[in-house]
Formats: sequence, C-alpha cells, structure tokens
Amino acid sequence: MADRLRWILLAAAGAVLVTFLLVQQQSTSVSYGQAPANGDPIPEGSAGELSGATVPPAEQLTAMVKAAPVVRLPGAIATWDEKAVQAAAGSAGARILVAPPGLPKDARARVKDVEDATVQVIGTEVTGGALQASADRASEWVRQFATGDVTESLTTLVAHLNHQPDAPDQPALARRDPTAAELAEVTAQLRGTGRFIAPGATLKDAPATTAAFPGAQPLYVALPQQPAGQPLVHFGPALAKEFPGRPIVAMYGQWVEYDGPSAAAFADIATASFYGQFADRLSTYAYPQRNVLGAWLNRVTAIRYAGLFDRPLPYTPFDPLRVALPALPWLFAACAVGFLVLSARRVGRPGRATGTGVPARLAGLTALAVEISGLTDGASAAALTRGITQLTAAREAFTGKLPDKHVHGLLDAAESDLDTTAGLLGRPEYRPAEFLQGRLA
Repeated sequence: MADRLRWILLAAAGAVLVTFLLVQQQSTSVSYGQAPANGDPIPEGSAGELSGATVPPAEQLTAMVKAAPVVRLPGAIATWDEKAVQAAAGSAGARILVAPPGLPKDARARVKDVEDATVQVIGTEVTGGALQASADRASEWVRQFATGDVTESLTTLVAHLNHQPDAPDQPALARRDPTAAELAEVTAQLRGTGRFIAPGATLKDAPATTAAFPGAQPLYVALPQQPAGQPLVHFGPALAKEFPGRPIVAMYGQWVEYDGPSAAAFADIATASFYGQFADRLSTYAYPQRNVLGAWLNRVTAIRYAGLFDRPLPYTPFDPLRVALPALPWLFAACAVGFLVLSARRVGRPGRATGTGVPARLAGLTALAVEISGLTDGASAAALTRGITQLTAAREAFTGKLPDKHVHGLLDAAESDLDTTAGLLGRPEYRPAEFLQGRLA
C-alpha cells in the first residue's frame, strides 16, 4: 500500500509540474473590439507639414545674429516675455535666432549651426547647443500651441546655459468667456453647418461623423493661433450649454480642447497622451489644423476602444486555473516531500534492502538463527523457536516455488521473532538490522 501511494504521489507531482509550465504561456485578453485601423503611414513632407519657408545662407545668418541680439526670420511664430527672458539670462544676455516652422531638414540644420546664437527657435521648438527645452504639462502646451508663447522653455534654457538660478514658472494662461456677439456668431454657423472656421484658421473641413464619438455629430470651432499675452476666449463651456449632449471640439492654432459628454472622464487623458507624444513634431512643423485634428480624433478613438471612459469595463470571466495557479508550486512540493518520505521509510526497514532477493535474505536470517541459538534460554528460546519455524516454512515455500510475496511474508515474521530474541538477550549486535548490514547483496 505504501509503495502504491509513493508512486501515486510521484505521478501527481509530475502532472502538477507539467500543468504549471504549460499555463505560463496562457493569457486572456478582453476588449470591446478592435479600434479602427489608421491609414497607411504618410511619407515625410506629404502631410503638409513643410511650410515652404526658406532661410538665408549660413554666413548671412551669422552676420545677422552678430548685429542684433534677437533675429526674427520671415514667418516666425514664436513669442515670449522679453523681461522674463532677460532676467533669466542675467548679465551675460542671450542672442536668439527665431525661424519659422515647417522648414526642410537642411534649412533646420543651417539655423542650428549658427554658433553665435545662444538659442535657436524653430517654430516653437527651443534649442541651444546640444540642449532642448520642452514643455511637459498642459498649462505650458496651451501657451505654446495656442498662442506661440515659448517663455517657459526659453527662460529655462537661457538660465541653464548662463548658469543662472531656475526661472520661476509662468502663470496659467488667462481665459475669458466669449461675448454675446462672439457667441452668437459661432452658434449661428454651428447650427447651419456644424463647424465654425474663423479667418486665418487652416481647417478646411472636419468629419461630420467619427469613431471617436459614435452616435453623435461633433461640432467644431477652428481659430488661428491667438495673440500672446491676451486672455484666451473659452468657447467650449459656453457652447456645451447651447448644444447639450453634443461633443464640442475647439482648436486654437494647434491646440485642441474638448467639452461635452464624458469630458471630465477622458479629456485630460487625451490631452496628456496626444501632446506628450506629438509635441516635438507639432512644435517644429507647420501641420494644417485638419491633420492635427485627425490625429487627435484617432487618439480619442483609441482611448474609447480601450474602455477608459463612457462605458463600464468589459466582463472578465472567472478563470479557475488562474485562481489555483499560485497553489500549484505548493502542491508540487507536498507531493515531492511525500514521495521522498515514503521512499526513505522503505529504504530504512529493518533487514530489508532495495533489490534484496529471497535466497540471500533466507541465508542471512538462517545464519543469524544459528549464531544466537547457543545463547538463548527461557523467553528468548521461545522467540527463537518461532523464528526458526518461520524460516523453515519460508524455505519450503521457496523450494515449492510459491510466490515471492508469500515467501517474504514468512521471512518478515521470522525476522521479527529474531529481532525479539536479540532484544530479550540484550545483544543489539544480533538484531537483524545490525547483523545483516552489508551482508545482503
């Protein structure tokens, strides 16, 4: 019975080990569905990001920078607070070269190679030597992409290059509600066409339906880059009251804002995700508003299909294997320990050795009986007599070719009687476990 249990435990340990190894490759993925795939990648220069602007030769740029502390090339859009930049630069000052966005690669390299310029600004990208200062929060991105204000990045970089203390953070961009006349103009066009495109905006069209807002027709407001240093007209909340339940998307230059259903749940996520990834390209190139809007809608679509807003998380079925998985190593260890304990007990049985045959065991126990026969008397003699009787029966069973199991049973009984005899004599060296040690092959 013990042998059978031992092998059962070994088989169980193997099965648990195999199961544990196999489930390591299993995984469960639950989603609402596959988000619509984006179009094929657009080759560089084919998305309207190059403005067609040019810059003078390197020698002329160098001469211009030597002649004036600030050089603005035609088409430049970046602005900043001059007092804040001067304070950040300290007594060393700074020479700033400002170029338009959307320059080709060779023109950008020509601007950045002007060594006499402390800082080069291309579009709203701010670099100086091998360093680049970039915005990393919404309060800075809205200034940069809605108004072209790069004060925060410029003061940070200039202070670092001139070994000055860090410049203080700029205050949040001021906002104001639209006037009654402004709101009336915008709402009139939205009711008619679903979009308002102000003079100077580059948005030519906008999708009436989009996977970003299924079942609803978004309303779009497109404005050009707004003047720096002035409050930004906050159209979103006012339009959300005029058009309850409708998604409101407002663009200020390259800055996109959302108001409407679920705004509190996902608008900040979309802003951080979108501008955190694309801010570098948007600051350098002159993408049309339609391209920026399309990329932003794709990001909102991806967020929606991830189930992050607007709907409850998908149902995850109960997986008993995953629940039981942490217990498998412990179950394997228990089976292995049980197998080892039973194996050790089997090896440690008195007078029994793995692989011991009937003839060797019979001969060994007979020799032991002869050895102690001259020492016995009284109770020990009776035990010895019983042992010899069992040995005789075992010899006859073996000669008669009876099953080994039966012969071993008789030998077990004889061994037990001989062990009792040695105990009564007080001679531990004649106990079968000691006497037969090393004698059985």
